[in-house]
Amino acid sequence: MPYVDGFVVPVPKAKLDAYKELARKARDVWMEYGATGFVECIGDDVPHGELTSFPRAVQLKDDEVVAFSWILYESRASRDAVNAKVMADPRMKPDPDGMPFDGKRMIFGGFIPFLDP
Repeated sequence: MPYVDGFVVPVPKAKLDAYKELARKARDVWMEYGATGFVECIGDDVPHGELTSFPRAVQLKDDEVVAFSWILYESRASRDAVNAKVMADPRMKPDPDGMPFDGKRMIFGGFIPFLDP
């Protein structure tokens, strides 16, 4: 059964290019180890809701944008195996200058799809 990891992160506008570079590198590594899809999106029409919203969920600041991404796998077991390999890969070691987003405000989780195209 397919499996999806989803992520929502706040990215400082000044670090958007660095974030995109990291995302491209991450996509290549995840796909190399068996992910079946990898999508990265930058918020374009992401309103600040009165009660809940993407901006509220990540405590978005004025100088940040919301990034929304997901990774597809063949199964939960495949996801666990792929992620173990990715985390052990030296290409994914944290940059000494720090990450181009605030990981403490990242929202993430694994999901079982029940409807797709």
